[in-house]
Amino acid sequence: MQLPAPLTALLRRAETVTLTALLVIMAALWAFFALAAEMVDGDLRTFDEAVLLALRTPGDPANPIGGPQIQIAMRDITALGGVTVLTLVSLLVIIFLVLRRQAASALFLAITILGGQSLSHLAKSGYSRPRPDLVPHGVEVATASFPSGHSLMAAVTYLTLAVMLARVEKRGRIRAFYMLCAGLLTVLVGVSRVYLGVHWPSDVLAGWTLGAAWALGVWIVARALARRGQIEPERPTDS
Repeated sequence: MQLPAPLTALLRRAETVTLTALLVIMAALWAFFALAAEMVDGDLRTFDEAVLLALRTPGDPANPIGGPQIQIAMRDITALGGVTVLTLVSLLVIIFLVLRRQAASALFLAITILGGQSLSHLAKSGYSRPRPDLVPHGVEVATASFPSGHSLMAAVTYLTLAVMLARVEKRGRIRAFYMLCAGLLTVLVGVSRVYLGVHWPSDVLAGWTLGAAWALGVWIVARALARRGQIEPERPTDS
């Protein structure tokens, strides 16, 4: 049986979007492993040191640019990528979905966030890169440096939350706002880690690429589950 032309066009568009997303995921994963290989070979040292020192007063690596107020702001921002804040924000969104009677989506979101946390631990355990020793650390740290856990989990959590919130929002501008906020928070958290001297820039880049790949994968899986009726369908966007 031949499908109506509008439905056929819609299905083709959906497959094109999914294929594009898969290509972006592959590119992000390639970037992550390329960064990891370069890091292991020591080829990123010059780049990392140059960026780290660019955020310090010339001739005084112990003094970040911008003064004490910027340092305080960066410590506040870096907390947005910590376990406590990410857990609280995730719980609030999960409760929001439950209140909207989208329990299946809420459960799916919880599983994907926990999966992202496991991914972060696994990635860190695969590499034992020391923390930067070029400048003093602006906050306490205990784990390995590569990839940046704050940057990875900020990308995983905020981008995944934006994806799940966008599914229940029919207004295109609000969907775009969710994604913009998620992207901005992810970038700011990563920048704060470098500014505070607790990560090399390549650690942050690796965290961003791996976290973004995970969040985009979550979006693809959510679309597939919705088609099978295993989670609530996405609301159509207003034209």
